[in-house]
Amino acid sequence: MSLDLPLLRMLKTSDRESLRGDLTAGLTTAVMLVPQGMAYAMLAGLEPIVGLYASTVPTAIYALLGSSRSLAVGPVAMVSLLVAAGVAPLAGDDPVLYAAYASLLMLMVGVMQTFMGVARLGFLVKYLSHPVIAGFTSAAALIIGFSQLKHVLGLEIPRSHHVHTIIAGAISQASGVHVATLAIALVSVITLMALKRKSPRFPRFLLVVGVGTLAVWGLSLHESGVAIVGAVPSGLPRPSIPSVSLAALSGLLPTALAISLVGFMESIAVAKAFARQGGYDIDANQELRALGLANVGGAFFLGYPVTGGFSRTAVNAQAGARSPLAGLITAVVVAVSLLLLTPLFYYLPKAVLASIIMTAVFGLIDVAEARHLWATSRADFALMGLTFGATLALGIEQGIGLGVAASLLWFVLSSSRPNVVVLGMLPGTDVFRDVTRREDAQVRGDVVVVRVDAPLFFANSSMLQEAVRGLVSEETRAVILDASAMGSIDASGSSALAELAATLDASGVEFWLSTVRGPVRDMLGHGVLGVHVPPERVVERVVDAWSSIAPPLHDEPIREGLSALASAS
Repeated sequence: MSLDLPLLRMLKTSDRESLRGDLTAGLTTAVMLVPQGMAYAMLAGLEPIVGLYASTVPTAIYALLGSSRSLAVGPVAMVSLLVAAGVAPLAGDDPVLYAAYASLLMLMVGVMQTFMGVARLGFLVKYLSHPVIAGFTSAAALIIGFSQLKHVLGLEIPRSHHVHTIIAGAISQASGVHVATLAIALVSVITLMALKRKSPRFPRFLLVVGVGTLAVWGLSLHESGVAIVGAVPSGLPRPSIPSVSLAALSGLLPTALAISLVGFMESIAVAKAFARQGGYDIDANQELRALGLANVGGAFFLGYPVTGGFSRTAVNAQAGARSPLAGLITAVVVAVSLLLLTPLFYYLPKAVLASIIMTAVFGLIDVAEARHLWATSRADFALMGLTFGATLALGIEQGIGLGVAASLLWFVLSSSRPNVVVLGMLPGTDVFRDVTRREDAQVRGDVVVVRVDAPLFFANSSMLQEAVRGLVSEETRAVILDASAMGSIDASGSSALAELAATLDASGVEFWLSTVRGPVRDMLGHGVLGVHVPPERVVERVVDAWSSIAPPLHDEPIREGLSALASAS
Protein backbone atom coordinates (compact mmCIF):
# COMPACT_ATOMS: atom_id res chain seq x y z
CA MET A 1 0.00 0.00 0.00
CA SER A 2 1.57 3.29 -1.10
CA LEU A 3 1.30 6.12 1.43
CA ASP A 4 -0.91 8.80 -0.05
CA LEU A 5 -1.18 12.12 1.79
CA PRO A 6 -4.03 14.09 0.20
CA LEU A 7 -3.48 16.91 2.71
CA LEU A 8 -0.07 17.74 1.20
CA ARG A 9 -1.55 17.82 -2.30
CA MET A 10 -4.36 20.14 -1.18
CA LEU A 11 -2.02 22.49 0.69
CA LYS A 12 0.03 23.03 -2.49
CA THR A 13 -2.98 24.79 -4.03
CA SER A 14 -4.08 26.64 -0.88
CA ASP A 15 -3.93 30.41 -0.55
CA ARG A 16 -3.99 32.69 2.49
CA GLU A 17 -7.78 32.86 2.51
CA SER A 18 -8.05 29.06 2.52
CA LEU A 19 -5.60 28.78 5.40
CA ARG A 20 -7.57 31.39 7.35
CA GLY A 21 -10.78 29.40 6.74
CA ASP A 22 -9.12 26.19 7.91
CA LEU A 23 -7.89 27.89 11.08
CA THR A 24 -11.34 29.27 11.90
CA ALA A 25 -13.05 25.94 11.14
CA GLY A 26 -10.53 23.95 13.17
CA LEU A 27 -11.01 26.13 16.25
CA THR A 28 -14.82 26.16 15.88
CA THR A 29 -15.07 22.39 15.46
CA ALA A 30 -12.78 21.79 18.45
CA VAL A 31 -15.05 23.93 20.65
CA MET A 32 -17.90 21.66 19.62
CA LEU A 33 -15.91 18.41 19.77
CA VAL A 34 -14.62 18.73 23.33
CA PRO A 35 -18.00 18.53 25.11
CA GLN A 36 -19.51 16.30 22.42
CA GLY A 37 -16.63 13.82 22.58
CA MET A 38 -16.95 13.59 26.35
CA ALA A 39 -20.70 13.03 26.04
CA TYR A 40 -20.35 10.28 23.47
CA ALA A 41 -17.69 8.52 25.54
CA MET A 42 -20.16 8.47 28.41
CA LEU A 43 -22.74 6.98 26.03
CA ALA A 44 -20.25 4.24 25.16
CA GLY A 45 -19.93 3.41 28.85
CA LEU A 46 -16.46 4.95 29.14
CA GLU A 47 -15.01 7.77 31.19
CA PRO A 48 -15.65 11.16 29.51
CA ILE A 49 -11.91 11.78 29.12
CA VAL A 50 -11.71 8.83 26.68
CA GLY A 51 -13.80 10.87 24.25
CA LEU A 52 -11.02 13.47 24.18
CA TYR A 53 -8.37 10.79 23.72
CA ALA A 54 -10.34 9.54 20.73
CA SER A 55 -10.46 13.07 19.30
CA THR A 56 -6.73 13.70 19.06
CA VAL A 57 -4.58 11.07 17.33
CA PRO A 58 -7.40 9.62 15.15
CA THR A 59 -8.49 13.11 14.06
CA ALA A 60 -4.91 14.01 13.13
CA ILE A 61 -4.32 10.77 11.20
CA TYR A 62 -7.51 11.20 9.20
CA ALA A 63 -6.56 14.81 8.44
CA LEU A 64 -3.36 13.53 6.82
CA LEU A 65 -4.93 10.68 4.84
CA GLY A 66 -8.59 11.53 4.16
CA SER A 67 -9.82 12.65 0.76
CA SER A 68 -12.60 14.86 2.17
CA ARG A 69 -11.85 18.53 2.73
CA SER A 70 -14.37 19.02 5.54
CA LEU A 71 -15.19 15.65 7.15
CA ALA A 72 -14.81 15.91 10.93
CA VAL A 73 -13.76 12.57 12.43
CA GLY A 74 -14.21 11.63 16.07
CA PRO A 75 -16.66 9.92 18.44
CA VAL A 76 -20.26 9.71 17.16
CA ALA A 77 -23.49 8.58 18.80
CA MET A 78 -24.17 5.54 16.63
CA VAL A 79 -20.71 4.03 17.00
CA SER A 80 -20.71 4.82 20.73
CA LEU A 81 -23.93 2.87 21.14
CA LEU A 82 -22.47 -0.07 19.23
CA VAL A 83 -19.39 0.03 21.44
CA ALA A 84 -21.53 -0.12 24.57
CA ALA A 85 -23.59 -2.98 23.14
CA GLY A 86 -20.50 -5.02 22.28
CA VAL A 87 -18.19 -4.28 25.21
CA ALA A 88 -20.58 -4.21 28.19
CA PRO A 89 -21.53 -7.93 28.07
CA LEU A 90 -17.84 -8.89 28.06
CA ALA A 91 -16.38 -6.38 30.53
CA GLY A 92 -19.25 -6.06 33.01
CA ASP A 93 -18.64 -3.41 35.67
CA ASP A 94 -14.83 -3.52 35.51
CA PRO A 95 -13.84 -0.03 34.20
CA VAL A 96 -10.24 -1.02 33.45
CA LEU A 97 -11.27 -4.06 31.44
CA TYR A 98 -14.02 -2.03 29.76
CA ALA A 99 -11.53 0.59 28.53
CA ALA A 100 -9.10 -2.12 27.41
CA TYR A 101 -11.81 -3.89 25.37
CA ALA A 102 -12.88 -0.57 23.84
CA SER A 103 -9.32 0.06 22.63
CA LEU A 104 -9.04 -3.51 21.33
CA LEU A 105 -12.33 -3.01 19.49
CA MET A 106 -10.91 0.19 17.97
CA LEU A 107 -7.88 -1.75 16.76
CA MET A 108 -10.07 -4.47 15.23
CA VAL A 109 -12.24 -1.91 13.45
CA GLY A 110 -9.14 -0.14 12.17
CA VAL A 111 -7.58 -3.33 10.82
CA MET A 112 -10.85 -4.34 9.13
CA GLN A 113 -11.37 -0.94 7.49
CA THR A 114 -7.74 -0.70 6.39
CA PHE A 115 -7.89 -4.16 4.82
CA MET A 116 -11.16 -3.28 3.09
CA GLY A 117 -9.58 -0.11 1.72
CA VAL A 118 -6.44 -1.87 0.49
CA ALA A 119 -8.56 -4.61 -1.10
CA ARG A 120 -10.86 -1.95 -2.61
CA LEU A 121 -13.93 -3.39 -0.89
CA GLY A 122 -15.75 -0.10 -0.44
CA PHE A 123 -18.61 -1.49 -2.50
CA LEU A 124 -19.58 -3.77 0.42
CA VAL A 125 -21.52 -0.95 2.07
CA LYS A 126 -23.99 -1.18 -0.82
CA TYR A 127 -25.36 -4.30 0.87
CA LEU A 128 -26.57 -2.07 3.70
CA SER A 129 -29.70 -0.83 1.96
CA HIS A 130 -31.08 2.60 2.78
CA PRO A 131 -34.34 1.30 4.37
CA VAL A 132 -32.28 -0.96 6.66
CA ILE A 133 -30.02 1.90 7.72
CA ALA A 134 -33.02 4.22 8.24
CA GLY A 135 -34.78 1.63 10.42
CA PHE A 136 -31.62 0.87 12.38
CA THR A 137 -30.68 4.50 13.02
CA SER A 138 -34.24 5.43 14.03
CA ALA A 139 -34.36 2.60 16.56
CA ALA A 140 -30.82 3.34 17.73
CA ALA A 141 -31.78 6.98 18.28
CA LEU A 142 -34.55 5.88 20.63
CA ILE A 143 -32.20 3.51 22.47
CA ILE A 144 -29.57 6.26 22.75
CA GLY A 145 -32.10 8.79 24.00
CA PHE A 146 -33.65 6.51 26.61
CA SER A 147 -30.21 5.27 27.74
CA GLN A 148 -29.58 8.79 29.06
CA LEU A 149 -32.67 8.83 31.29
CA LYS A 150 -30.63 7.81 34.31
CA HIS A 151 -28.47 10.93 33.93
CA VAL A 152 -31.43 13.17 33.15
CA LEU A 153 -33.54 11.94 36.07
CA GLY A 154 -30.72 11.28 38.52
CA LEU A 155 -31.72 7.62 38.94
CA GLU A 156 -29.74 4.38 39.11
CA ILE A 157 -31.35 2.60 36.17
CA PRO A 158 -29.56 -0.64 35.19
CA ARG A 159 -27.71 -0.50 31.85
CA SER A 160 -29.78 -1.98 29.01
CA HIS A 161 -30.17 -1.68 25.26
CA HIS A 162 -33.87 -2.50 25.39
CA VAL A 163 -36.11 0.55 25.57
CA HIS A 164 -38.90 -1.21 27.46
CA THR A 165 -36.46 -2.29 30.19
CA ILE A 166 -35.17 1.27 30.62
CA ILE A 167 -38.69 2.72 30.74
CA ALA A 168 -39.80 0.12 33.27
CA GLY A 169 -36.81 0.93 35.47
CA ALA A 170 -37.53 4.65 35.29
CA ILE A 171 -41.22 4.18 36.14
CA SER A 172 -40.43 1.94 39.09
CA GLN A 173 -38.18 4.67 40.56
CA ALA A 174 -40.30 7.68 39.55
CA SER A 175 -40.64 8.86 43.13
CA GLY A 176 -36.86 9.22 43.42
CA VAL A 177 -36.34 11.65 40.52
CA HIS A 178 -33.70 14.24 41.44
CA VAL A 179 -35.36 17.60 40.76
CA ALA A 180 -32.17 19.66 40.39
CA THR A 181 -30.68 17.15 37.93
CA LEU A 182 -33.89 17.12 35.89
CA ALA A 183 -33.99 20.91 35.85
CA ILE A 184 -30.41 21.12 34.56
CA ALA A 185 -31.21 18.60 31.82
CA LEU A 186 -34.41 20.35 30.72
CA VAL A 187 -32.78 23.79 30.59
CA SER A 188 -29.87 22.34 28.61
CA VAL A 189 -32.14 20.57 26.09
CA ILE A 190 -34.31 23.65 25.56
CA THR A 191 -31.24 25.88 25.16
CA LEU A 192 -29.56 23.50 22.68
CA MET A 193 -32.70 23.12 20.56
CA ALA A 194 -33.42 26.85 20.53
CA LEU A 195 -29.87 27.80 19.56
CA LYS A 196 -29.76 25.12 16.86
CA ARG A 197 -32.87 26.65 15.30
CA LYS A 198 -32.01 30.33 15.78
CA SER A 199 -28.22 30.33 15.40
CA PRO A 200 -26.79 27.00 14.14
CA ARG A 201 -23.19 28.23 14.10
CA PHE A 202 -23.24 29.43 17.71
CA PRO A 203 -21.11 27.18 20.02
CA ARG A 204 -24.18 25.95 21.87
CA PHE A 205 -22.50 22.87 23.36
CA LEU A 206 -19.78 24.98 24.93
CA LEU A 207 -22.41 27.37 26.29
CA VAL A 208 -24.45 24.72 28.13
CA VAL A 209 -21.26 23.07 29.40
CA GLY A 210 -19.99 26.38 30.76
CA VAL A 211 -23.28 27.50 32.30
CA GLY A 212 -24.01 24.05 33.76
CA THR A 213 -20.54 23.80 35.27
CA LEU A 214 -20.75 27.29 36.79
CA ALA A 215 -24.22 26.55 38.20
CA VAL A 216 -23.05 23.39 39.96
CA TRP A 217 -19.90 25.08 41.26
CA GLY A 218 -21.61 28.30 42.36
CA LEU A 219 -24.63 26.64 44.00
CA SER A 220 -22.74 23.55 45.27
CA LEU A 221 -25.36 21.37 43.58
CA HIS A 222 -23.03 18.37 43.62
CA GLU A 223 -23.36 18.31 47.39
CA SER A 224 -27.11 17.86 47.05
CA GLY A 225 -26.83 14.91 44.67
CA VAL A 226 -26.22 16.28 41.15
CA ALA A 227 -23.84 13.84 39.46
CA ILE A 228 -20.70 15.47 38.08
CA VAL A 229 -17.78 14.30 35.92
CA GLY A 230 -15.34 14.73 38.80
CA ALA A 231 -11.56 14.60 38.56
CA VAL A 232 -10.35 14.33 34.97
CA PRO A 233 -6.71 13.32 34.44
CA SER A 234 -4.59 15.96 32.71
CA GLY A 235 -2.14 15.30 29.92
CA LEU A 236 -2.05 13.34 26.69
CA PRO A 237 -2.64 9.59 26.80
CA ARG A 238 0.52 7.51 27.01
CA PRO A 239 1.07 5.06 24.15
CA SER A 240 0.06 1.53 25.11
CA ILE A 241 -0.53 -1.71 23.25
CA PRO A 242 -4.13 -3.01 23.49
CA SER A 243 -4.25 -6.35 25.28
CA VAL A 244 -5.33 -9.11 22.92
CA SER A 245 -6.92 -12.43 23.82
CA LEU A 246 -8.66 -15.03 21.70
CA ALA A 247 -11.81 -14.84 23.84
CA ALA A 248 -11.98 -11.05 23.53
CA LEU A 249 -11.35 -11.17 19.78
CA SER A 250 -14.11 -13.69 19.17
CA GLY A 251 -16.53 -11.87 21.47
CA LEU A 252 -15.92 -8.48 19.87
CA LEU A 253 -15.79 -9.70 16.25
CA PRO A 254 -19.52 -9.16 15.41
CA THR A 255 -19.43 -5.66 16.91
CA ALA A 256 -16.21 -4.81 15.08
CA LEU A 257 -17.73 -5.89 11.77
CA ALA A 258 -20.90 -3.88 12.43
CA ILE A 259 -18.93 -0.74 13.37
CA SER A 260 -16.62 -1.15 10.35
CA LEU A 261 -19.54 -1.15 7.94
CA VAL A 262 -22.01 1.16 9.70
CA GLY A 263 -19.31 3.65 10.68
CA PHE A 264 -17.90 3.79 7.17
CA MET A 265 -21.34 4.10 5.62
CA GLU A 266 -22.21 7.03 7.90
CA SER A 267 -18.86 8.66 7.16
CA ILE A 268 -18.88 8.21 3.39
CA ALA A 269 -22.47 9.45 3.14
CA VAL A 270 -21.55 12.64 4.99
CA ALA A 271 -18.32 13.09 3.04
CA LYS A 272 -20.03 12.69 -0.32
CA ALA A 273 -22.83 15.09 0.62
CA PHE A 274 -20.39 17.89 1.42
CA ALA A 275 -18.12 16.98 -1.50
CA ARG A 276 -21.04 17.58 -3.87
CA GLN A 277 -21.54 21.00 -2.32
CA GLY A 278 -17.84 21.76 -2.69
CA GLY A 279 -17.55 20.44 -6.24
CA TYR A 280 -14.90 17.75 -5.67
CA ASP A 281 -14.76 13.94 -5.60
CA ILE A 282 -14.40 11.45 -2.75
CA ASP A 283 -12.31 8.27 -3.07
CA ALA A 284 -14.27 5.64 -1.12
CA ASN A 285 -11.33 3.25 -0.77
CA GLN A 286 -8.99 6.06 0.32
CA GLU A 287 -11.61 6.98 2.91
CA LEU A 288 -11.64 3.40 4.17
CA ARG A 289 -7.86 3.40 4.49
CA ALA A 290 -7.87 6.79 6.22
CA LEU A 291 -10.57 5.81 8.72
CA GLY A 292 -8.92 2.42 9.26
CA LEU A 293 -5.50 3.88 10.04
CA ALA A 294 -7.12 6.56 12.22
CA ASN A 295 -8.70 3.81 14.33
CA VAL A 296 -5.50 1.74 14.36
CA GLY A 297 -3.51 4.73 15.57
CA GLY A 298 -6.09 5.74 18.16
CA ALA A 299 -6.16 2.21 19.62
CA PHE A 300 -2.60 2.72 20.92
CA PHE A 301 -3.63 5.92 22.73
CA LEU A 302 -6.53 4.66 24.88
CA GLY A 303 -9.23 5.60 22.37
CA TYR A 304 -12.37 3.90 21.13
CA PRO A 305 -13.80 3.59 17.57
CA VAL A 306 -14.39 6.81 15.63
CA THR A 307 -15.85 7.84 12.29
CA GLY A 308 -17.07 10.94 10.48
CA GLY A 309 -20.06 12.73 11.99
CA PHE A 310 -22.69 14.86 10.28
CA SER A 311 -23.20 17.65 12.82
CA ARG A 312 -19.48 18.39 13.32
CA THR A 313 -18.82 18.17 9.58
CA ALA A 314 -21.62 20.66 8.94
CA VAL A 315 -20.10 23.07 11.48
CA ASN A 316 -16.63 22.50 10.02
CA ALA A 317 -17.81 23.25 6.48
CA GLN A 318 -19.90 26.26 7.47
CA ALA A 319 -17.00 27.70 9.46
CA GLY A 320 -14.85 27.77 6.30
CA ALA A 321 -12.89 24.50 6.10
CA ARG A 322 -11.08 24.30 2.75
CA SER A 323 -8.81 21.31 3.42
CA PRO A 324 -8.14 18.60 6.04
CA LEU A 325 -5.80 21.08 7.72
CA ALA A 326 -8.89 22.15 9.69
CA GLY A 327 -9.03 18.66 11.19
CA LEU A 328 -5.36 18.83 12.12
CA ILE A 329 -5.98 22.13 13.90
CA THR A 330 -8.96 20.58 15.71
CA ALA A 331 -6.76 17.73 16.96
CA VAL A 332 -4.15 20.20 18.25
CA VAL A 333 -6.78 22.27 20.10
CA VAL A 334 -8.22 19.14 21.75
CA ALA A 335 -4.70 18.09 22.75
CA VAL A 336 -4.14 21.52 24.33
CA SER A 337 -7.43 21.09 26.21
CA LEU A 338 -6.15 17.79 27.58
CA LEU A 339 -2.95 19.44 28.74
CA LEU A 340 -4.40 22.61 30.26
CA LEU A 341 -8.18 22.62 30.63
CA THR A 342 -9.22 19.32 32.24
CA PRO A 343 -9.51 20.86 35.78
CA LEU A 344 -12.37 22.99 34.41
CA PHE A 345 -14.43 19.83 33.76
CA TYR A 346 -14.56 18.78 37.43
CA TYR A 347 -17.98 20.33 38.14
CA LEU A 348 -19.46 19.51 34.74
CA PRO A 349 -22.85 17.83 35.43
CA LYS A 350 -23.46 14.55 33.65
CA ALA A 351 -27.00 15.76 32.97
CA VAL A 352 -25.55 18.34 30.55
CA LEU A 353 -23.59 15.66 28.67
CA ALA A 354 -26.76 13.54 28.53
CA SER A 355 -28.64 16.53 27.10
CA ILE A 356 -26.00 16.96 24.39
CA ILE A 357 -26.41 13.31 23.44
CA MET A 358 -30.21 13.42 23.38
CA THR A 359 -30.45 16.55 21.25
CA ALA A 360 -27.80 15.22 18.87
CA VAL A 361 -29.76 12.04 18.13
CA PHE A 362 -33.24 13.57 17.79
CA GLY A 363 -32.61 14.03 14.07
CA LEU A 364 -31.80 10.34 13.59
CA ILE A 365 -35.45 9.35 14.00
CA ASP A 366 -36.35 9.42 10.32
CA VAL A 367 -40.13 9.85 10.23
CA ALA A 368 -39.96 11.58 6.85
CA GLU A 369 -38.22 8.59 5.29
CA ALA A 370 -40.84 6.24 6.70
CA ARG A 371 -43.60 8.34 5.11
CA HIS A 372 -41.72 8.44 1.81
CA LEU A 373 -41.22 4.67 1.72
CA TRP A 374 -44.88 4.06 2.62
CA ALA A 375 -45.91 6.18 -0.36
CA THR A 376 -43.37 4.80 -2.85
CA SER A 377 -42.40 1.25 -1.87
CA ARG A 378 -44.25 -0.88 0.66
CA ALA A 379 -41.53 -3.54 0.46
CA ASP A 380 -38.83 -1.03 1.49
CA PHE A 381 -41.16 0.30 4.20
CA ALA A 382 -41.50 -3.26 5.52
CA LEU A 383 -37.70 -3.64 5.56
CA MET A 384 -37.36 -0.40 7.50
CA GLY A 385 -40.09 -1.47 9.94
CA LEU A 386 -38.56 -4.94 10.40
CA THR A 387 -35.12 -3.51 11.15
CA PHE A 388 -36.60 -0.88 13.46
CA GLY A 389 -38.62 -3.43 15.44
CA ALA A 390 -35.82 -6.00 15.56
CA THR A 391 -33.30 -3.45 16.82
CA LEU A 392 -35.64 -2.34 19.60
CA ALA A 393 -36.72 -5.85 20.57
CA LEU A 394 -33.59 -7.94 20.03
CA GLY A 395 -30.64 -5.58 20.30
CA ILE A 396 -28.25 -3.55 18.19
CA GLU A 397 -26.19 -6.20 16.33
CA GLN A 398 -29.16 -8.55 16.01
CA GLY A 399 -31.35 -5.78 14.61
CA ILE A 400 -28.99 -4.67 11.89
CA GLY A 401 -28.03 -8.29 11.15
CA LEU A 402 -31.65 -9.27 10.66
CA GLY A 403 -32.25 -6.18 8.54
CA VAL A 404 -29.32 -6.96 6.23
CA ALA A 405 -30.39 -10.62 5.95
CA ALA A 406 -33.95 -9.59 5.11
CA SER A 407 -32.68 -7.07 2.57
CA LEU A 408 -30.56 -9.68 0.81
CA LEU A 409 -33.42 -12.20 0.91
CA TRP A 410 -35.76 -9.65 -0.66
CA PHE A 411 -33.16 -8.94 -3.34
CA VAL A 412 -32.96 -12.64 -4.19
CA LEU A 413 -36.74 -13.02 -4.23
CA SER A 414 -37.30 -9.93 -6.36
CA SER A 415 -34.48 -10.94 -8.72
CA SER A 416 -36.07 -14.36 -9.14
CA ARG A 417 -39.32 -12.70 -10.28
CA PRO A 418 -38.13 -10.09 -12.78
CA ASN A 419 -40.39 -7.71 -14.63
CA VAL A 420 -41.43 -9.42 -17.88
CA VAL A 421 -43.53 -7.24 -20.18
CA VAL A 422 -45.34 -7.62 -23.50
CA LEU A 423 -44.35 -4.99 -26.06
CA GLY A 424 -46.31 -3.39 -28.87
CA MET A 425 -45.32 -0.93 -31.60
CA LEU A 426 -46.40 2.68 -31.25
CA PRO A 427 -48.41 3.82 -34.31
CA GLY A 428 -46.33 5.46 -37.03
CA THR A 429 -42.97 4.60 -35.35
CA ASP A 430 -40.56 1.70 -34.96
CA VAL A 431 -40.60 2.13 -31.15
CA PHE A 432 -41.91 -0.67 -28.90
CA ARG A 433 -43.39 -0.06 -25.45
CA ASP A 434 -45.14 -1.94 -22.64
CA VAL A 435 -48.74 -2.53 -23.78
CA THR A 436 -50.06 -2.21 -20.20
CA ARG A 437 -48.72 1.38 -20.07
CA ARG A 438 -49.50 2.43 -23.62
CA GLU A 439 -52.99 1.46 -24.77
CA ASP A 440 -52.22 2.65 -28.30
CA ALA A 441 -49.34 0.15 -28.66
CA GLN A 442 -50.18 -2.23 -31.50
CA VAL A 443 -49.73 -6.01 -31.21
CA ARG A 444 -49.99 -8.92 -33.60
CA GLY A 445 -52.04 -12.01 -33.03
CA ASP A 446 -49.33 -14.21 -34.52
CA VAL A 447 -46.27 -12.55 -32.92
CA VAL A 448 -45.44 -12.16 -29.22
CA VAL A 449 -42.82 -9.55 -28.26
CA VAL A 450 -41.51 -9.72 -24.69
CA ARG A 451 -38.78 -7.98 -22.71
CA VAL A 452 -37.22 -9.14 -19.43
CA ASP A 453 -35.96 -6.26 -17.29
CA ALA A 454 -33.20 -8.07 -15.44
CA PRO A 455 -30.10 -10.22 -15.94
CA LEU A 456 -31.03 -13.83 -16.66
CA PHE A 457 -29.57 -16.30 -14.18
CA PHE A 458 -30.35 -19.54 -12.38
CA ALA A 459 -32.91 -18.04 -10.02
CA ASN A 460 -35.18 -16.40 -12.59
CA SER A 461 -34.66 -18.24 -15.90
CA SER A 462 -37.54 -20.66 -15.30
CA MET A 463 -39.95 -17.75 -14.77
CA LEU A 464 -39.11 -16.34 -18.19
CA GLN A 465 -39.86 -19.75 -19.72
CA GLU A 466 -43.21 -19.93 -17.93
CA ALA A 467 -44.13 -16.36 -18.91
CA VAL A 468 -43.39 -16.94 -22.60
CA ARG A 469 -45.22 -20.28 -22.67
CA GLY A 470 -48.24 -18.62 -21.09
CA LEU A 471 -48.32 -16.05 -23.89
CA VAL A 472 -48.08 -18.51 -26.77
CA SER A 473 -51.37 -19.56 -28.39
CA GLU A 474 -52.33 -21.72 -31.35
CA GLU A 475 -52.07 -18.77 -33.77
CA THR A 476 -48.60 -17.72 -32.56
CA ARG A 477 -46.00 -18.00 -35.30
CA ALA A 478 -43.07 -16.24 -33.62
CA VAL A 479 -41.75 -15.02 -30.27
CA ILE A 480 -39.36 -12.05 -30.19
CA LEU A 481 -37.29 -11.58 -27.02
CA ASP A 482 -36.05 -8.02 -26.57
CA ALA A 483 -32.78 -8.52 -24.65
CA SER A 484 -31.88 -4.82 -24.37
CA ALA A 485 -32.41 -4.80 -20.59
CA MET A 486 -30.64 -8.12 -20.05
CA GLY A 487 -27.20 -7.01 -18.93
CA SER A 488 -25.79 -10.47 -18.26
CA ILE A 489 -26.64 -14.16 -18.39
CA ASP A 490 -25.20 -17.22 -16.69
CA ALA A 491 -24.99 -20.85 -17.79
CA SER A 492 -28.43 -21.66 -16.36
CA GLY A 493 -29.97 -18.72 -18.20
CA SER A 494 -28.27 -19.78 -21.44
CA SER A 495 -29.57 -23.31 -21.04
CA ALA A 496 -33.06 -21.98 -20.30
CA LEU A 497 -33.08 -19.96 -23.55
CA ALA A 498 -31.84 -22.99 -25.49
CA GLU A 499 -34.59 -25.12 -23.97
CA LEU A 500 -37.21 -22.44 -24.69
CA ALA A 501 -36.05 -22.13 -28.30
CA ALA A 502 -36.18 -25.91 -28.74
CA THR A 503 -39.66 -26.13 -27.20
CA LEU A 504 -41.00 -23.35 -29.41
CA ASP A 505 -39.37 -24.85 -32.50
CA ALA A 506 -41.01 -28.19 -31.77
CA SER A 507 -44.35 -26.35 -31.73
CA GLY A 508 -43.63 -24.63 -35.03
CA VAL A 509 -42.96 -21.24 -33.40
CA GLU A 510 -39.92 -19.20 -34.41
CA PHE A 511 -37.75 -17.77 -31.65
CA TRP A 512 -36.08 -14.41 -32.34
CA LEU A 513 -33.56 -12.43 -30.29
CA SER A 514 -33.22 -8.65 -30.50
CA THR A 515 -30.75 -6.10 -29.15
CA VAL A 516 -28.43 -8.68 -27.58
CA ARG A 517 -25.60 -7.06 -25.62
CA GLY A 518 -22.00 -8.12 -26.13
CA PRO A 519 -21.48 -10.13 -22.89
CA VAL A 520 -24.81 -11.90 -23.39
CA ARG A 521 -23.99 -12.62 -27.03
CA ASP A 522 -20.63 -14.11 -25.97
CA MET A 523 -22.33 -16.42 -23.47
CA LEU A 524 -25.05 -17.48 -25.89
CA GLY A 525 -22.48 -18.12 -28.60
CA HIS A 526 -21.36 -21.22 -26.74
CA GLY A 527 -24.48 -23.24 -27.47
CA VAL A 528 -27.57 -21.17 -28.28
CA LEU A 529 -26.78 -18.88 -31.19
CA GLY A 530 -26.45 -20.78 -34.44
CA VAL A 531 -27.68 -24.01 -32.85
CA HIS A 532 -31.11 -23.25 -31.43
CA VAL A 533 -31.44 -19.73 -32.86
CA PRO A 534 -30.29 -19.29 -36.49
CA PRO A 535 -28.10 -16.23 -37.20
CA GLU A 536 -30.83 -14.57 -39.27
CA ARG A 537 -33.11 -14.55 -36.19
CA VAL A 538 -30.65 -12.50 -34.11
CA VAL A 539 -31.34 -8.88 -35.04
CA GLU A 540 -30.31 -5.42 -33.89
CA ARG A 541 -33.84 -4.02 -33.37
CA VAL A 542 -37.21 -5.48 -32.51
CA VAL A 543 -38.71 -3.86 -35.60
CA ASP A 544 -36.29 -5.82 -37.80
CA ALA A 545 -37.78 -9.11 -36.59
CA TRP A 546 -41.30 -7.69 -36.51
CA SER A 547 -41.16 -6.61 -40.17
CA SER A 548 -39.62 -9.91 -41.28
CA ILE A 549 -42.64 -11.87 -40.11
CA ALA A 550 -45.81 -11.62 -42.27
CA PRO A 551 -48.78 -11.02 -42.32
CA PRO A 552 -49.27 -7.34 -41.36
CA LEU A 553 -50.31 -6.33 -37.86
CA HIS A 554 -53.80 -5.71 -36.56
CA ASP A 555 -54.85 -3.50 -33.69
CA GLU A 556 -56.49 -5.94 -31.25
CA PRO A 557 -54.41 -6.43 -28.07
CA ILE A 558 -54.01 -9.99 -26.80
CA ARG A 559 -55.56 -9.48 -23.36
CA GLU A 560 -55.68 -13.22 -22.64
CA GLY A 561 -51.91 -13.38 -22.96
CA LEU A 562 -51.45 -10.33 -20.80
CA SER A 563 -53.57 -11.91 -18.07
CA ALA A 564 -51.44 -15.03 -18.25
CA LEU A 565 -48.30 -12.94 -17.90
CA ALA A 566 -49.72 -11.06 -14.91
CA SER A 567 -50.58 -14.31 -13.14
CA ALA A 568 -47.13 -15.73 -13.89
CA SER A 569 -45.37 -12.70 -12.42
